[in-house]
Amino acid sequence: MNNARRIGLYAVGAAMVTAASLMAAAPETFTATANVKKGGVSATAPVTVTVTKYATDAERTAASAAIKQGGTKALQTLLAARPEVGFLQLGERRTAIKLAIERASGGGRLITVVTSEPILQLGQGVPQSKPVAGYDVALATFEVQSTGPGVGDLSPAAKVTMDDKGAFVVDDYGQAVVWLNNIAVKK
Repeated sequence: MNNARRIGLYAVGAAMVTAASLMAAAPETFTATANVKKGGVSATAPVTVTVTKYATDAERTAASAAIKQGGTKALQTLLAARPEVGFLQLGERRTAIKLAIERASGGGRLITVVTSEPILQLGQGVPQSKPVAGYDVALATFEVQSTGPGVGDLSPAAKVTMDDKGAFVVDDYGQAVVWLNNIAVKK
């Protein structure tokens, strides 16, 4: 399979030591529009992210340790054993969130949510390609602005490693970026 490799660095490692008390209290619901464009074809879908509990320092540390020790598979195994802490709904498909991290950012808050299974494989056989070993989780990172809409992206099937600074490095299965636009906190 000729997968395009997209790597995003997320400074989530810094969130591993950020005090959760500085952030908003869960539960929270965010809405957005997912946009993907490949060649002359584009698609949009509504996205809802509901977080019922943000990760504690110990939970973030355990996730980092799993990634360092065994990569995506170790993270997926850890998360599969955890209770649901919310859900990510892309169109009609609803997937349990197993890890939700938030930290302060220059314009508001950076939210990262991770599932213990891929949402879909968006690749050569768009819209639903065959699963490929190693792309075992889904991850969305987005900024919630203090004023105006936020932006972010979604990796619906991803591999996750960590760089030497403790940031997540995401290798997305997809051949096109799934952008999250018009992100807002649902009141």
